[in-house]
Amino acid sequence: MNLPIKLLGNRRFASRRSIIKWGVVALGMGMITPIPRALTAKKNQGIKSLIINDDDLGIINFALLLEEIQFTFYTAVSKSNKITDSREISYIKSLLYHQGEHINYLREILGNKAIFKSGDLSFNKAGLAAKVSDRTQILDTAVTLEDLGVHAYNGIATLIKNPTYLLAISSIVSVEARHAAGVRGLLGRSVTEPNRDRAFSKAELLQVLNPFLGRSYDELYTPKQVISIVKSLNILKNPVTGTLIA
Repeated sequence: MNLPIKLLGNRRFASRRSIIKWGVVALGMGMITPIPRALTAKKNQGIKSLIINDDDLGIINFALLLEEIQFTFYTAVSKSNKITDSREISYIKSLLYHQGEHINYLREILGNKAIFKSGDLSFNKAGLAAKVSDRTQILDTAVTLEDLGVHAYNGIATLIKNPTYLLAISSIVSVEARHAAGVRGLLGRSVTEPNRDRAFSKAELLQVLNPFLGRSYDELYTPKQVISIVKSLNILKNPVTGTLIA
């Protein structure tokens, strides 16, 4: 199925092939190491509260929320003019375009089951400004968001019953991993996630989701853990609750 892709303003962004190409370029720049209830929403003092329940529709809406946060961040990065290297600018534009593709993809799947429009989300301008204050802060935040996508998608995939929805999630998670590796390459770091970058200790991880701890392995985060990281970034203002993240 060919899904529609929105154009971002009047700009042309790199294709999926270009994104993969830049992921490979960035890898070369760093140290390479071995490698059903629907979500509902309600207004809360003018800001929409998102209530995410633990069914397939809720899970896909949860994924959509993560993609919207990433898209908003990369939009702010593009407007900040803090990235000056032409190759890095091209890569950031590619990431921005790819998040837009993910949003369109998930919204096409959800149809009228998507609980919020992009304009319903409220973002903290001061929080965003802090995350795009300089190149290092931008790339560090990008790594955090892309790593979060990997851990989040792997975690929620275990809860999905509908095979179409599972395919949607699995088709995105590998792209998130390439993004994370690519940005680490731009920072001159190992392209795999070192222990010091992990948000949770082994003791804090849900064991049933993480049976292979101690091996080369991307930990699976629960939706509750994912939202705790989102809150710590101080970017999203909408309250997020519900049985999926209880």
